[in-house]
Amino acid sequence: MARREFAEELGQPPPGGDLTPLGSVRQAGGKVVHIWAGRGDLDVSRVKSASFAMEWPPKSGRMQDFPEVDQAAWFGLAEARRKILPAQSAFLDRLEAVLSAEES
Repeated sequence: MARREFAEELGQPPPGGDLTPLGSVRQAGGKVVHIWAGRGDLDVSRVKSASFAMEWPPKSGRMQDFPEVDQAAWFGLAEARRKILPAQSAFLDRLEAVLSAEES
Protein backbone atom coordinates (compact mmCIF):
# COMPACT_ATOMS: atom_id res chain seq x y z
CA MET A 1 0.00 0.00 0.00
CA ALA A 2 2.81 2.47 0.86
CA ARG A 3 4.49 1.82 -2.50
CA ARG A 4 1.20 2.34 -4.37
CA GLU A 5 0.53 5.64 -2.56
CA PHE A 6 4.09 6.79 -3.24
CA ALA A 7 3.71 6.12 -6.97
CA GLU A 8 0.27 7.76 -7.12
CA GLU A 9 1.33 10.91 -5.30
CA LEU A 10 4.79 11.38 -6.84
CA GLY A 11 4.25 9.96 -10.32
CA GLN A 12 7.10 7.43 -10.11
CA PRO A 13 7.70 4.22 -8.20
CA PRO A 14 9.65 4.38 -4.96
CA PRO A 15 13.31 3.40 -5.12
CA GLY A 16 13.77 -0.32 -4.42
CA GLY A 17 14.56 -1.88 -1.10
CA ASP A 18 12.78 -2.58 2.13
CA LEU A 19 10.49 -0.10 3.84
CA THR A 20 10.68 0.57 7.57
CA PRO A 21 7.40 1.53 9.25
CA LEU A 22 7.65 4.73 11.29
CA GLY A 23 4.16 4.42 12.76
CA SER A 24 1.20 6.76 12.71
CA VAL A 25 0.28 10.16 14.11
CA ARG A 26 -3.02 11.99 14.40
CA GLN A 27 -2.82 15.56 13.10
CA ALA A 28 -4.63 18.50 14.71
CA GLY A 29 -7.55 18.17 12.27
CA GLY A 30 -8.01 14.49 13.15
CA LYS A 31 -6.43 12.96 10.04
CA VAL A 32 -4.26 9.92 10.80
CA VAL A 33 -1.02 9.73 8.78
CA HIS A 34 1.02 6.53 8.39
CA ILE A 35 4.67 6.74 7.28
CA TRP A 36 7.35 4.33 6.05
CA ALA A 37 11.01 5.13 5.38
CA GLY A 38 13.13 3.60 2.66
CA ARG A 39 16.60 4.04 1.27
CA GLY A 40 17.00 5.17 -2.30
CA ASP A 41 17.72 8.04 -4.61
CA LEU A 42 14.66 9.90 -5.87
CA ASP A 43 15.07 12.53 -8.58
CA VAL A 44 12.80 15.23 -7.16
CA SER A 45 12.92 17.15 -10.45
CA ARG A 46 10.86 14.31 -11.99
CA VAL A 47 8.06 14.37 -9.40
CA LYS A 48 4.71 14.62 -11.15
CA SER A 49 1.88 14.60 -8.67
CA ALA A 50 -1.59 13.19 -9.07
CA SER A 51 -4.38 15.68 -8.44
CA PHE A 52 -7.62 15.73 -6.50
CA ALA A 53 -10.83 17.71 -7.03
CA MET A 54 -12.36 19.88 -4.35
CA GLU A 55 -15.02 22.55 -4.18
CA TRP A 56 -13.21 25.89 -4.35
CA PRO A 57 -13.92 28.47 -3.17
CA PRO A 58 -15.88 26.73 -0.39
CA LYS A 59 -19.65 26.63 -0.92
CA SER A 60 -19.24 28.02 -4.46
CA GLY A 61 -20.42 24.86 -6.23
CA ARG A 62 -17.28 25.06 -8.43
CA MET A 63 -14.90 22.09 -8.46
CA GLN A 64 -11.20 22.73 -8.98
CA ASP A 65 -8.23 20.35 -9.32
CA PHE A 66 -5.22 20.63 -7.00
CA PRO A 67 -1.97 18.61 -6.93
CA GLU A 68 -1.47 16.10 -4.11
CA VAL A 69 2.14 17.32 -3.88
CA ASP A 70 3.07 20.82 -5.01
CA GLN A 71 6.84 20.52 -4.51
CA ALA A 72 9.41 17.88 -3.60
CA ALA A 73 12.90 18.46 -2.19
CA TRP A 74 15.57 16.81 -0.07
CA PHE A 75 16.31 18.17 3.43
CA GLY A 76 18.54 17.25 6.32
CA LEU A 77 16.78 16.44 9.59
CA ALA A 78 17.29 19.90 11.11
CA GLU A 79 15.76 21.72 8.14
CA ALA A 80 12.99 19.11 7.82
CA ARG A 81 12.04 19.80 11.47
CA ARG A 82 11.56 23.48 10.61
CA LYS A 83 9.39 22.72 7.57
CA ILE A 84 7.24 19.75 8.62
CA LEU A 85 3.81 19.96 10.24
CA PRO A 86 4.21 19.91 14.03
CA ALA A 87 2.32 16.61 14.49
CA GLN A 88 4.48 14.94 11.84
CA SER A 89 7.77 15.85 13.55
CA ALA A 90 7.38 12.59 15.51
CA PHE A 91 8.21 10.78 12.25
CA LEU A 92 11.55 12.57 12.08
CA ASP A 93 12.31 11.55 15.68
CA ARG A 94 11.50 7.93 14.79
CA LEU A 95 13.58 8.07 11.60
CA GLU A 96 16.52 9.49 13.52
CA ALA A 97 16.23 6.65 16.06
CA VAL A 98 16.18 4.04 13.27
CA LEU A 99 19.23 5.59 11.60
CA SER A 100 21.11 5.80 14.92
CA ALA A 101 20.36 2.15 15.67
CA GLU A 102 21.69 1.12 12.25
CA GLU A 103 24.95 2.98 12.90
CA SER A 104 25.49 1.19 16.24
